[in-house]
Amino acid sequence: MEEITWNDFEKVELRVGTIIEAFDYPEARKPAYKVKVDFGDFGIKMSSAQITKHYTIEDLIGRQIVGVVNFPKKQIGKFMSEFLVTGFADENGDIVLSTVERKVPNGSKLI
Repeated sequence: MEEITWNDFEKVELRVGTIIEAFDYPEARKPAYKVKVDFGDFGIKMSSAQITKHYTIEDLIGRQIVGVVNFPKKQIGKFMSEFLVTGFADENGDIVLSTVERKVPNGSKLI
């Protein structure tokens, strides 16, 4: 594992946002959803996430998640991802979303 400095960590904009919409993404190579997330002052951004094993679209609406908002946009098929959804793989490799324990303002930075 490569060590990083505090300055390196501070460059990563890990921000909280609330999922306001979620859609099926049938064109994805692996099962995924498209999500629209409100990051407060950082705007509303879209991304895709391979989280269909643990979540339904209905489960996602209103959920606060943690995303990286300062990566460049990334083309995923015909879709442009505007942030990175974060999560952890469970024992089967299925993704569990990174969330917050209590509601915090959209756009809050992980510190």
